[in-house]
Amino acid sequence: MDVLSALLFLVHLIPVSTAKNGVSGRSRKRILPDPVTEPPVTDPVYEARLYCNIPSVAERSMEGHAPHHFKLVSVHVLIRHGDRYPLYVIPKTKRPEIDCTLVANRKPYHPKLEAFVSHMSKGPGASFESPLHSLPLYPNHPLCEMGELTQTGVVQHLQNGQLLRDIYLKKHRLLPNDWSTEQLYLETTGKSRTLQSGLALLYGFLPDFDWKKIYFRHQPSALFCSGNCYCPVRNQYLEKEQRRQYLLRLKNSQLERTYGEMAKIVDVPTKQLRAANPIDSMLCHFCHNVSFPCTRNGCIDMEHFKVIKTHQIEDERERREKKLYLGYALLGAHPILNQTISRMQRAAAGRKEEIFTLYSAHDVTLSPVLSALGLTEARFPRFAARLIFELWQDREKPSEHSVRILYNGVDVTFHTSFCQDHHKRSLKPMCPLENLVRFVKRDMFTALGGTTNYHDACHREGF
Repeated sequence: MDVLSALLFLVHLIPVSTAKNGVSGRSRKRILPDPVTEPPVTDPVYEARLYCNIPSVAERSMEGHAPHHFKLVSVHVLIRHGDRYPLYVIPKTKRPEIDCTLVANRKPYHPKLEAFVSHMSKGPGASFESPLHSLPLYPNHPLCEMGELTQTGVVQHLQNGQLLRDIYLKKHRLLPNDWSTEQLYLETTGKSRTLQSGLALLYGFLPDFDWKKIYFRHQPSALFCSGNCYCPVRNQYLEKEQRRQYLLRLKNSQLERTYGEMAKIVDVPTKQLRAANPIDSMLCHFCHNVSFPCTRNGCIDMEHFKVIKTHQIEDERERREKKLYLGYALLGAHPILNQTISRMQRAAAGRKEEIFTLYSAHDVTLSPVLSALGLTEARFPRFAARLIFELWQDREKPSEHSVRILYNGVDVTFHTSFCQDHHKRSLKPMCPLENLVRFVKRDMFTALGGTTNYHDACHREGF
């Protein structure tokens, strides 16, 4: 993860849902809160449970839903890695004892778990771009290493892959049985948790795949910006956003008292505790149902957890109002969105290469993309979150292509800024490809102050 991405992770820039009612029925399944099943006010514990994304019964999803006269042409999947061990340790406390080996008789379980481990053991000869070949293909430590994927994380993506297989391969036959290397595009950051998450999803999607056909590319930046990462204005937006967050934190006296109480419990200065980003470790305890740490001075408890989590939610409300993060998001997400529309345009022209794309990434990858697309009500990318772009061809008008965008199985196409009004003018349950292309090629820059291309937007004077 690059420096900017690490900073972004530390300050938890996360889209959280606090939506209003009144969404058009044509938007299909919603990303907005369900008044029947969700708390009337934001509940930090409820939000944390959603974040954990503990595997359970198969979820309902809207992927692959289209009228019968539409043909699926290509699919582009952006995932966050699955459940992981913390990146940070609460000072002077014992690390949570989580086993990162994969064990068939331990929950959560998946029917393909043992076969996945067996298949991964055959994989070291596969083609991975350096330095990916040096990474383990599945987690295997009795006590998890920092940031390591857990069994929960593997199962989350086996489930994702199997769900996408049932829809895109069995129902829509996106890939032929004799699919080739050229028809897949696979890319991951250089962390074991992203490579392993990508492999778990791929195994669920293409069980017992031929290792000789697999090639994972390495992406050095968590923004997936490839050769377009230098963007001074993006960095300036991030600095201003971090300043906003800092000032909000200073106003929250309850948060400061909570950090002070926790610091006394672990016997370190408050500043040192805050720098250790304790919510990261606390979320691991919470998601794995492990007690919060104790010392001879007392115990960190659920009330501490609720205060910090509530502050994150409040921070997001202010973030949406101030809109500094939107500038960062538009510039941060442009390279990966530009790559996606380029692949879509080639597929629409009849090319058969790279019709299934998988980016295995981080929360700091998905968050800017969600915000840039205008999905302001979307929740923070949970463990194993998935954002999917589908390209469809109208068989009755073969020259016309349309897109659907889905977040964790929910159709959010008409929540995007570039297509939120389209359904008022058209009966089609999806958005013209041209709308997405125009947004990425032109409208993203208009929103940034009238520039016309990525380079100028990144280097404009007087920001």
